[in-house]
Amino acid sequence: MQPNSKILLAEDDDDMRRFLVKALENAGHAVVSFDNGLSAYHRLREEPFELLLTDIVMPEMDGIELARRATQLDPDIKVMFITGFAAVALNPDSQTPKDAKILSKPFHLRELVSEVDKLLAA
Repeated sequence: MQPNSKILLAEDDDDMRRFLVKALENAGHAVVSFDNGLSAYHRLREEPFELLLTDIVMPEMDGIELARRATQLDPDIKVMFITGFAAVALNPDSQTPKDAKILSKPFHLRELVSEVDKLLAA
């Protein structure tokens, strides 16, 4: 694991966002979280992150648009979608970043941390 990896989390569900932040911080990551894609995008423009962890369905800017813009800003940023709508993310027309990982809800927090660590180590 890369200690202190900086993760930007965009998740509009307050409870889910709190659980994810706690699990990732307990695993040694620094997490900055937002409840919508637009706010997350503005933060991405201010500082670099190793990973964008985003829900797909959110107000103001969806996760796919956020991921597209994030990879334009920083081609090296890693992207992971967390969603109950995996088929949307897997749609070839959605133009999701090609190396993006998709984790379907519901998932266990250990699974999330494991997948994040694997992605960051890749």
